[in-house]
Amino acid sequence: MLTRHVSRQLARYCDGQLSDAEARTVDAHLASCERCRKERDEVRFAAGLIRQLKTVSAPATVWEGISTQLDSRPAPQRWLTPRLAVAWLLGLLAVGAAAYWSIRQPDSRPWEVARLSDGVRTNMAVGEWVETDARSRARITVGPIGTVDVEPGTRVRLGSLLPDQYRLALARGTISARISAPPRLFFVETPASTVVDLGCAYTVQVDEAGTGDLRVTEGWASLEWSGRESLVPAGAQCQIRSGVGPGTPFFEDASAALRQALLDFDFGGGASAAVTTVLSESRVRDTLTLWHLLSRVEPAERGRVYDRIVELVPLPETISRVDVLRLDRDSLTRVREELAWRW
Repeated sequence: MLTRHVSRQLARYCDGQLSDAEARTVDAHLASCERCRKERDEVRFAAGLIRQLKTVSAPATVWEGISTQLDSRPAPQRWLTPRLAVAWLLGLLAVGAAAYWSIRQPDSRPWEVARLSDGVRTNMAVGEWVETDARSRARITVGPIGTVDVEPGTRVRLGSLLPDQYRLALARGTISARISAPPRLFFVETPASTVVDLGCAYTVQVDEAGTGDLRVTEGWASLEWSGRESLVPAGAQCQIRSGVGPGTPFFEDASAALRQALLDFDFGGGASAAVTTVLSESRVRDTLTLWHLLSRVEPAERGRVYDRIVELVPLPETISRVDVLRLDRDSLTRVREELAWRW
């Protein structure tokens, strides 16, 4: 595994300024480096806050006071390192954005919703519904951290809007979210799963019965329901079904046979035959699917899944096959971190 951190590339990465090859390298590193993921989240969060701030002119007396204070200070010392400066700026922006948002939004109607046809904005209360007909679209502003576009024929309930939790409930239809915030700050509840933002952009669609899917275009998201979790990276999607929750994630360029086999496995009761098809159709990239299957197949099938993973991506000898097959949590995490470089 690579150990070189990618801190210096994160700003350009978040702005989409890296080449495709450079972006893939950063994606691979972020998949297994918690430190760099945290730094990426800080960069995205700061950028999101900056986008929410308005430019205003300070009174002349403010600048005069600053000038007087600077003139009275001794010669500058090199106490403000780049990393400390970034941390200081992030803290200042967070406090400023929170204060700005609390002043800007009346407490009784904290959600801002705009009609995309004419840009007319309105403030709405927690518990109210945003509904679009067959021709209309809307945009929900998620505090200072992002936006959610509401497609035609959609019904969304506005939930809590707090500094540490932003929630929507999608009853039916399609929404597209773009969030710049630390993980697990924004949630979308559906009839069969909760979409948990891990710093990403995604589209989720669902009908009133709970049938639908999640497609991630940037970063990662997870689908969670009754202890079942599916991790979905950019370029992948995952089906949702009432009574089952999230299915097994797969990349959008996976073979048609693999996708159909997953539908049979997750929702059709065709366990063993479906697993055989998935194993034979899997590529290196499809170890995303195989990793999830480790904890979902019957114990007797688990060895087949693990052996196919190792065939596609040799794992370090320090990872114990026995521990993985008994679903040791740390071992499963290590396997995922090894495989995520290829996702």
